[in-house]
Amino acid sequence: MALKVSQRGIIPPFLVMDIMQAAAEREAEKKAVYHLEVGQPGTPAPQGVLAAAKRALDENRLGYTLSMGIPELRAAIANHYAKTYNVDLDPARVVVTTGSSAGFVLSFLSAFDSGDRVAMASPGYPCYRNILSAFGIEPVLLLTEPEHRFQPTPELLEKAAREGGPIDGLIIASPSNPTGTMIGPEEMSSLTDYCRENNIRLISDEIYHGLTYESTATTVLAFEENAVIINSFSKYFSMTGWRLGWMVIPEDLMRAVECLAQNLFISAPTLSQIGGVAAFDCEEELSDNILKYKANRDLLLAQLPKAGFDRLAPVDGAFYIYADVTERTNDSLSFCRRILNETGVAIASGVDFDPDRGHRFVRFSFAESAEQVAGAAEALIDWSG
Repeated sequence: MALKVSQRGIIPPFLVMDIMQAAAEREAEKKAVYHLEVGQPGTPAPQGVLAAAKRALDENRLGYTLSMGIPELRAAIANHYAKTYNVDLDPARVVVTTGSSAGFVLSFLSAFDSGDRVAMASPGYPCYRNILSAFGIEPVLLLTEPEHRFQPTPELLEKAAREGGPIDGLIIASPSNPTGTMIGPEEMSSLTDYCRENNIRLISDEIYHGLTYESTATTVLAFEENAVIINSFSKYFSMTGWRLGWMVIPEDLMRAVECLAQNLFISAPTLSQIGGVAAFDCEEELSDNILKYKANRDLLLAQLPKAGFDRLAPVDGAFYIYADVTERTNDSLSFCRRILNETGVAIASGVDFDPDRGHRFVRFSFAESAEQVAGAAEALIDWSG
């Protein structure tokens, strides 16, 4: 008799990891690979972070911290909101997490019950819907279009509620993954007003804040105190492997989040928290990184149409370009594998981000070095020609 296996783990895989594996196998064969498939900064952690971590290894016991994070980091994050957004934030509302992934787990478990319906834009980050599904919470996909800038709107939420029942939560991301589009202040005000009027818990994924090119991103915290804000040191601060993030939570969720954090995670990595405090003093180095990403973005926007990729979403922020490849394929996953095999350029299929229509979209990441991005563009143009 077979042992029981929980249904919670029967969720879709993150398919970009398959492309990463195929790219790694190609590299093992000493073949050229251009990494445009993964959203990992090609820049290292800031020097100030590395120096603080080295000191800590010599001087700090690196034991557990309080489950909500070390006071110095919580204060530094609160100061960041005052400096960056002119928002007065009590450090007691800041929760330090093991990456943004832990923030999603804590926010979903504290705010929603099994059977609740939580909306999000499609295309969007696949882990939102997969984590929700594992918890028995129903993901409600809002099929956004270019005219929506691939972002949720009150009208789409109204339609989803009319067709499927009340919406209990909304997840937004601005800038977003995979499209790089942003929600402007006026649109953000409309969304937060709608959520407030309809008793919808708003969760804002702000991990790409700082990575913007024409205008700055707007934090939901400036519009709605009862929202949950999730951020991370992975993207703007180039600290992916440090597994460090944070949440800003409303008062009604504070005790629930604290109890969940204590039981699920104990605390975020101590060494990473110490490094995180120093990250906020590395503004010059981080600003230089943005210039590098912008140059990569501008290069791809100029070169991709020469390779036949000319239906592109606006790239307001993050480090992704989302391309409609309907005229070239109806199977973007196979298309990505073919491109990797024939050119060495690794890109992500849209199926990860949009299970309904992603078969005709692909995502390019320009987070890597200028050499990687330029080499990829040249390879794609040669291949298409």
